Amino acid sequence: MFHIIVEKMIKVTCIIQARTNSVRLPNKVLADIGGIPLISHVIERIKTVKLISQIILATSTNLSDQILSTISKEHNIDFFTGDENDVLNRYFQAATKYHGDPIIRITGDCPLIDPLLITKMIEFFQKHDFDYISNTIERTFPDGLDVEIFSYELLKKIHEKSIWSSEREHVTPFVAKNPGLFKIYHYKNKHNFSHLRWCVDEKSDLLLIRKIFYKMKPNKLFSTDEILQLISKNPSLIGINNHISTNEGYQKSIDNDRIVFKK
Repeated sequence: MFHIIVEKMIKVTCIIQARTNSVRLPNKVLADIGGIPLISHVIERIKTVKLISQIILATSTNLSDQILSTISKEHNIDFFTGDENDVLNRYFQAATKYHGDPIIRITGDCPLIDPLLITKMIEFFQKHDFDYISNTIERTFPDGLDVEIFSYELLKKIHEKSIWSSEREHVTPFVAKNPGLFKIYHYKNKHNFSHLRWCVDEKSDLLLIRKIFYKMKPNKLFSTDEILQLISKNPSLIGINNHISTNEGYQKSIDNDRIVFKK
């Protein structure tokens, strides 16, 4: 008798985390930018990355987040619901269900996320033997072009070992806090643009993004270089939101940190 062994197909998977009830700017992922929701810009940009096999929009089980299910269907991508605060568990469960490996982590508040940057980082990850590569720990790219890529095994390990609320909510802090446990690569830009802020956490962030899209219309898939050229011609744009600290949300989590997960 022959036994047929069915292997599960491993897929390069982008998981976008998003929710509607953000504390600092509620419903920011649904904010209108050029006629479509902010989260749709994120999805549309990521869908142009040919190396990604599947995209999952991962949100909470809250009723207020059901609208994100509708948006995911409109864009023909997968949808996953999980714990609101334990985002690490949400990632692990989503990656497990959809057999994701490696996983590209993108947050839903980055409407200028760069498909070319994601592509280059995936190619780098596939060519080298790293557990985790990121442009977020040692910043040289604008805040809002954040990309993390890691293996399923790393995700499984940090899911088992992360016990603090800040580690569960922000997914990967355990990696940065324990560099000796993993093969880590800091992906850096040739020029340091870490002083630029292109994510959306505050009203002033949203104002900047709307201005950028307005000046770029009708093009919605403009490149990072085109944004930099726009800013060089309109330097006052930087002043709209440069008063906001990077990682302000994570710092608040640290200030209120507590053990929430037992090994």
